[in-house]
Amino acid sequence: MQKHKVFVTREIPERGLRIIKKRFDAEVWTDSASPPKQVIIQKAAKVDALASLLTDKIDAEVFDVAPSLKIIAQFAVGYDNIDIKEATKRGIYVTNTPRVLTETTADFAWALLMAVARRVVEADKYIRSGKWKVGWHPTMILGRDVYGATLGIVGLGRIGAAVAKRARGFDMRTLYYSTTRRPNLEKTLGLAFADLDTLLQKSDFISIHVPLMKKTYHLIDERKLKLMKKTACIINNSRGPVVDEKALYKALTEGWIAGAALDVFEHEPTSVDNPLLKLDNVVVAPHISSSSYETRSRMAEMVAENLIAFFDGRIPPNLVNREVLKT
Repeated sequence: MQKHKVFVTREIPERGLRIIKKRFDAEVWTDSASPPKQVIIQKAAKVDALASLLTDKIDAEVFDVAPSLKIIAQFAVGYDNIDIKEATKRGIYVTNTPRVLTETTADFAWALLMAVARRVVEADKYIRSGKWKVGWHPTMILGRDVYGATLGIVGLGRIGAAVAKRARGFDMRTLYYSTTRRPNLEKTLGLAFADLDTLLQKSDFISIHVPLMKKTYHLIDERKLKLMKKTACIINNSRGPVVDEKALYKALTEGWIAGAALDVFEHEPTSVDNPLLKLDNVVVAPHISSSSYETRSRMAEMVAENLIAFFDGRIPPNLVNREVLKT
């Protein structure tokens, strides 16, 4: 029996890749950088499935040359890189890897929060650059208390709720804004619902956990940043374009807010010339919130499971566009 062909757009962890290679006729893009759009178009024309990443733009231009393409198995929770409406119209299944990275991502949001609050990166640079000349001083690298502070969570999905759980251990007052109220979580986690403007005005730390879509693009803009306390810090490990970077730079340099911690950027990889990278009150990371050995390996397995389920005639466990079942 001839194996179905799959193009894997990056070397995903071996635990999942091994399964894909065993079951399918798989070709893997081995460069660490994303394959150019033209390469994706060329490969898609010859395969039954794609195993893709967020950095791969998959739209009508790809679908037009891919008559055999039946499923796109995304190695991520988000899928805004894929034209879902167009895929559904053409009967192409789209899957993702949800839930598995919730706790890992929440851990990293907390790491970012702590780092910017207590100026950990600044302190590290302070020592390495030879500036530490006095053993101890009462005003040396003063940070901000997390314990007992007010945390504002923008987006109370799985990751936002996991961050809220961690806040309880720090005895924080936690506000949240979400398009849907979560009364059960309000009760179990001691959360208070607030509109976005109120949350921004009252929070000491704002942690963003919304998907990227038209209505969340630049959700945090200049007007919103001006609402925040001058002592407040913003943390974003959701999607980069949710925050207007130009407005954020202005807010940080003009003293509207105290700091920011970012794992995501409007354009990735961000340029070394990005002015945000020059600021001491900004903590940055290269989109690694889900980057733990176990989580990334499990994500790779889920990609394989989604592909296998589809080609075995079953509904993939993590089907995004369920409307495709009607086509």
